[in-house]
Amino acid sequence: MFFNPWMWGMYMNNNIWIYLIVAMMVPLIAQGYLMSTFGRYKKERASSNMTGAQVARRMLDNNGLYDVRIEQTNGKLSDHYDPRTKTVRLSPDIHDRPSVAAVAVAAHEVGHAIQHANNYVPLKIRSAMVPVVNIANRLGFIAIIAGIFLEMFVMAEIGILLIASLFIFQLITLPVEFNASRRAMVGLREMNILYDNNEIRGARKTLNAAALTYVAALIVALMELLRWVAILNNNRGRRR
Repeated sequence: MFFNPWMWGMYMNNNIWIYLIVAMMVPLIAQGYLMSTFGRYKKERASSNMTGAQVARRMLDNNGLYDVRIEQTNGKLSDHYDPRTKTVRLSPDIHDRPSVAAVAVAAHEVGHAIQHANNYVPLKIRSAMVPVVNIANRLGFIAIIAGIFLEMFVMAEIGILLIASLFIFQLITLPVEFNASRRAMVGLREMNILYDNNEIRGARKTLNAAALTYVAALIVALMELLRWVAILNNNRGRRR
């Protein structure tokens, strides 16, 4: 059966609680699992006794990325790679600690630096979409609401397309994040930074927990897109 936006609109109109539950609970569950997993493995000291910053530097050098800097940033789990300045930024819990979780997260961010150096296509697409996503965040909802209110449904449909770009952005983010985690685990094993199966398992669980937050964001983006499709279809139907 083909997807019928009108039928979906009727369904969402009568079952809005499904959207509310998914939109609220899925991110909370994913974030709770991440914090629980990270909290567990940040207490387990890595056998290599290397901090996240040391692991990041070694992994960068091992891949010939001598020009990529490492900086400490504020916040908790605010770690990221900035391709504009070629900088891996690590939060205090990651930068200064020799824990299994710190090692895993630091290696993951280096994975993004490696992607950047290798012109990894999904990363390039995601980076190119950032300006579009910024515009969509500002104008998408306005276009939909104004289009419905003024009965200019073409404007509302343009707003839907802008909102759809947010979903596409989250969809493209998944392979970028999973690939960075895969590169992290390969690098950690090749450099013998994690020695035993328990440490490897802990690092993988930490990265998987982080990845679930991106899956949750994708689900929420899809639900938000479908909700606006439902609202548009319902309003268009009432004016026929």
